[in-house]
Amino acid sequence: MDSVNKAVIENSAKQAGWHLPTWAKSWEALLLLTAVVVFLLNCMASPYFLDPWTLSDATFNFTEKAIIALPLALVIIVREIDISVASIIALCSVAMGYTAQAGVGVELICLVGLAVGVCCGLFNGLLVTRLNIPSIVVTIGTMSLFRGIAYILLGDQAIRDYPPAFEYFGQGYVFYVFSFEFVVFCLLAVLFYVLLQKTNFGRRTYAIGNNPTAAFYSGINVANHKLILFTLVGFFSAVASIMLTSRLGSTRPTIALGWELNIVTMVVLGGVSILGGSGTIIGVVISVFLMGLVTVGLGLLNIPGIIMSIIIGSMLIGVIALPTLIKFFAEKRRV
Repeated sequence: MDSVNKAVIENSAKQAGWHLPTWAKSWEALLLLTAVVVFLLNCMASPYFLDPWTLSDATFNFTEKAIIALPLALVIIVREIDISVASIIALCSVAMGYTAQAGVGVELICLVGLAVGVCCGLFNGLLVTRLNIPSIVVTIGTMSLFRGIAYILLGDQAIRDYPPAFEYFGQGYVFYVFSFEFVVFCLLAVLFYVLLQKTNFGRRTYAIGNNPTAAFYSGINVANHKLILFTLVGFFSAVASIMLTSRLGSTRPTIALGWELNIVTMVVLGGVSILGGSGTIIGVVISVFLMGLVTVGLGLLNIPGIIMSIIIGSMLIGVIALPTLIKFFAEKRRV
């Protein structure tokens, strides 16, 4: 999809007689331009939008989802998907809630949550790589399984017995104005950029996404690589669960319900091809900020949550359908 989008931008520029530099022809540049436009519209929508505290608090709307979007981008690049992430968040939160009720310290609460997330991701990965079940089928099943376990363990109750120190992960600030969550996301974005663009691990990821069979015969252990990626998604779903549970101050089995759509949209809107083999972390990061700005803007206009869901769903369908539409109209023009 990345190459198709780039071709469309190049053709439009040629027709208009423009000579754009290479970076300006990318999907990331188009996303960045869109984000700037949405930012300016938000400035006009509310005089309070540019307040530093308003901007800082707005990051709470997307940072937990964005943290999961980073490893999920790698999973989609290798032609797989994980839509059980929100259910992993719920199960991790329930595990942490029961651990907190036992009166243990913050460190052990977090370790339990991370352990559950890793186990969930590993379980998904083993089903995909060892039993060769399509990841969409596996994660649809585990999405119901993990959420169902959370409901069985907690029912319609809520757990609020967290120690005061636990609040910092979801409510704390760094340098007075930046939320702790946002700072963690920025650091992870840099880490995943280096991992995907500058290391052999990233090159293997692209190789598997472009041609898994060729990657296998070139000496790459495709199954183990995918297993690592699914485990990473589970781990960072647990990280997001720690932050979300801390921010809400409670655990419920409905926590993060419906987040799958938002997270997948962040990745695909960022230029990661749903067919695998292409995409960048920079695109995902810009997409995260764009969706955050859209959410804040709609909130400033008092748009109901169901309308926000419709808009996000439409964005996902539009981005996935874009290459097909471009190919269709290109063929019509040739005829």
